[in-house]
Amino acid sequence: MTSTLEGKVPNILEREAQPTIERWLSRVDAEREIISIPLTAEERCAHLPEMLRDIVTRLRDPLPIGTRALMSDAAHDHGCLRREQGYTAAMMVDESRMLQVSIFETLQTHAVGLDTGDLLLDVMTIADEIDSQLAQAMNGYIIEANEDGAGIEG
Repeated sequence: MTSTLEGKVPNILEREAQPTIERWLSRVDAEREIISIPLTAEERCAHLPEMLRDIVTRLRDPLPIGTRALMSDAAHDHGCLRREQGYTAAMMVDESRMLQVSIFETLQTHAVGLDTGDLLLDVMTIADEIDSQLAQAMNGYIIEANEDGAGIEG
């Protein structure tokens, strides 16, 4: 167990944000349905830096698990944008799942430097925050769908 700040989960996520995004994009690029929506890598990843910052903020200023913690305009706007881009709700859920896996892979890659004392709580917080962001994105998606009058597709 390390006592330096280097091994703290939020610091690792900050330091490894770009490689985490690249891992996520690699996973997304392997999903035929998602890549059927023609976007550049920049368009596909545009929401991730802000979402990762929200996760780091949540880790540094913890709230009880299950709390609707941060209200994220970025997550809401991401849902609206994905609807406009032609994503289905299921595609958004898949992207969120892949983000979670990519973050956990980043932590696994840096496990030697992790402060294991709070690791389980940090992992639970990450999952909770990603789920909260997904819920907020889905709210934006639904609002956009209702404005389109088209409803929601799976």
